[in-house]
Amino acid sequence: MVAGLWRRGARVVRDAGRWRLAATLIVLLLALFVAGWDWNRPWGDAESQREIPTADAERGLYDWRAATFAPRVAQDQRILMVVYDDQTLIATRKRSPLDRGLLARALRNMDAMGAQSIGIDILFDQPQDEDGELLAALHAMRTPVWLGYANLGDNREQIIFEQQQYLDGFMARARTDRVHPASIRLEADADNVARSWPAPTPGQPRLLTLAMQPSPPFSDYRGAIRFRLPLSQADGSEEPVIPSLQIDLLADPAMAPALAPMVRGRHVLIGGDIVDIDQFETPLSGRQARSAMIGLEVHATMLAQVLDGAKLPAVPDGARWAAALLVILAAAITSLAELRWFTLVPALVVQAGAIAGMPLWLQAQGWDTKGLPAVGWGLGWVLAFAAIGVAARAVTSQQRRFAQAALGKYLPRDIAAQILAEPEKLALHGEKRPIFTLFTDLEGFTKLSHAIAPEMVAQLLNRYLDMLSDVVLAHGGTIDKFVGDAVVAFWGAPIARPDDGRNAALAAYAMWQAGEAFRRDLPPGVPPIGRTRVGLHHGEAIVGNFGGEGRIQYTALGDSMNTASRLEAANKALETSVLASREAMALSGLDWWRPMGRVRLRGRATPVDLFEPAPDFPVGERTELAGIVAAFDGEDSGAGDMDARVGALKRLQALVHHHPDDAAIANLLYRCENIGEGGLYGLD
Repeated sequence: MVAGLWRRGARVVRDAGRWRLAATLIVLLLALFVAGWDWNRPWGDAESQREIPTADAERGLYDWRAATFAPRVAQDQRILMVVYDDQTLIATRKRSPLDRGLLARALRNMDAMGAQSIGIDILFDQPQDEDGELLAALHAMRTPVWLGYANLGDNREQIIFEQQQYLDGFMARARTDRVHPASIRLEADADNVARSWPAPTPGQPRLLTLAMQPSPPFSDYRGAIRFRLPLSQADGSEEPVIPSLQIDLLADPAMAPALAPMVRGRHVLIGGDIVDIDQFETPLSGRQARSAMIGLEVHATMLAQVLDGAKLPAVPDGARWAAALLVILAAAITSLAELRWFTLVPALVVQAGAIAGMPLWLQAQGWDTKGLPAVGWGLGWVLAFAAIGVAARAVTSQQRRFAQAALGKYLPRDIAAQILAEPEKLALHGEKRPIFTLFTDLEGFTKLSHAIAPEMVAQLLNRYLDMLSDVVLAHGGTIDKFVGDAVVAFWGAPIARPDDGRNAALAAYAMWQAGEAFRRDLPPGVPPIGRTRVGLHHGEAIVGNFGGEGRIQYTALGDSMNTASRLEAANKALETSVLASREAMALSGLDWWRPMGRVRLRGRATPVDLFEPAPDFPVGERTELAGIVAAFDGEDSGAGDMDARVGALKRLQALVHHHPDDAAIANLLYRCENIGEGGLYGLD
C-alpha cells in the first residue's frame, strides 16, 4: 500500500513538475555556457558582439595568475631598447614628428657596432626636414632594418588618410634589400591591458617581432604574451628585464665606442618612451614600479618569447567544455546527494580546490590560461548546485506533501509527519510489537449489494468507509486494510503512544456510532442495513512491510489479529455491537465497561473474557453485573459454587427484567442458563 502511494506520488510529481524541469534545464544550460565559454572571445553577431558578463572578473584573475607565475629572469642580453624619452624631446626641441636626424645618426652608429637586426616602432607618416638624411642612412644600412608600418584599417584613431599617403610614399623610397616595412600593431583588451599577440591582418606586412626573428610556430599564434619579471639583486634592487639606452647616446660619435658591446649581436628596438604616449597596462602592472609598459617593451617581450620558443599551449576547446561539463555534473551530484555536513564539507573543499587549483596548476606548468573560464567554473558550479537543489527541494517538498496527504489517509497526520521526518520508524521488515487491533463488519451489506445498482453500492460503500476511516484517524489509529465493507485498523505501530489503548477503545465505540448514523441516513429506495459490529483486542503481532519486489503492504499479522476478528464475529451471536477482550479493556483506562461473560470463541480453545462499552449503563448495575459474571467464571462445580451461581442467576434475571430492551443482557442470561462444561459457553 505504501509503495503504491509513493509510485502514485512520483507520477503526480512528474506530471506537475514538467515546467520546473524545463526551467532547471535552462539554468543548467546557462551554467554550462558560463563555465565553458572562452571569456576572451566575444559572442553574438558581427554587429553586436558582446563580452560574457564575467569577463572583467576573468581578466583580473588571469592577470593575478600570470603575474604570480611569471618567470623571474636576469636581464636579457639579446635585446636592446633604444628610446626617445622626454629628456630627448627637450634636448631636440621636437615632439612630433620625432627628430629623424638624430635617428639617422644613431642608425649609422649601430650599423657600425654590429647589431643583429633593428626594428623601428615609429611611423614616418609626416614630412620632416631631416627625411633626406634618414633615407640616406637607411639606404646605406648593412644591418636588416624593419620600419614600423600601419594602415587606416587597423589604426583609424592614430592615422588619417593624408598620413597614410605619406607613410606609403616614405616606405617606397626607403625600401632596399635590407630595409623593409613591418607591422607595429598591438592589441589591448577592453580595459587597455595588452595580454595577447595581435591577430595577423591580411594585406599587412609581417609583425615587427616576427620580421626581426622569423618563427613559423608563431606565424599564426594568438595566445598570451609571456611577460617576465626581473630577478632581485643582492641589494634588493631589480634590473629591468629588457635594457634600454637613450637614442641621444647612440647618436653621439664620442659615446659610440663605449656603447658598442651593448649593441653588438643584439636585436635593437627603437621607439618612444614618452609620458602618456603608446602606454599599455599589462598583467604585471600591479607588480612593477611602473604601472604601464610602453609599446616598445611589449614588442621586446614578444621578441624574447619568440627567441625562447615559448609558444604557450592553449587549453583545447573540447577540453574546456569537458571541464565545464564535469563542473556542472559535480555540482548537480553534490546537490542531489544531500550529504551530511561531515561529508559535505570535505566534498566542497575538494571541489573548490579543484576548481580554483586547476587554472593555477596549468599556469604554473606553462599553459596559456588566458581564455580559461576560472570564474565561470565557480559561477557555473553555484548556478548548477542551486538549480538542482531548488528543483530537488521542490520535488521533495511536493513528494512530501503528497506522501503526507496520502499517508494521512491511513495514518494520523502527526504520525505521518514523523515517519516522513524519520523514515526508519517505518520498518522495512517485520517486528513483533504489542498493538491494539480493531475489526469491523457491516451486517447485511453483502445481501444489500445484490439488491441495488452497482453504482449505488460503490457510492454507499465509499461513504461508509470514509466515515469509519475518519474515526480511526481522528483517534490516532493506523488503517491496515479494507476487506469489502470491513475495516481493519491498529494502534501502537508504526509509532506507539501512551494513550493508544484509550484511543482504540474510544474509536471502537465511535465506529459503531458512525455505523448507526450511516444506516439512519440512507438514500430513498435503499433497503435497511444492519448494524456495524466491532471487535477490539490487545496482543502481540508481527508488524511491518510484507510482499514482493513489485508490491508491498504495511500490515500486522499474528494471533492477536485473529482474536480481534473472532471478537467482531461474536457480536452477532451475543447480540452486542462492540466487544473487547480483557487485555484491551484493562489497558484502555476507561470505566464504562460492563462484563459480557467468558466464552470460547469460534475456532479457538482458550476462553476470552468479554467486555462491552456501556457509558449509559448505570454504574451500580455495572458493578452488580461484574459480581454476577464472576460467579460463573470458576470451573468448579461444587455445592458452594452451585449455590453462588443460582443466586447470581436470580440477580441477573432481575437486571434483565429492569432492562427489557437490552438484548445483550438477555443473551448473557441465556448463556448463563445454558452454561457448558467447565463453566464456559462456546460459540462453536
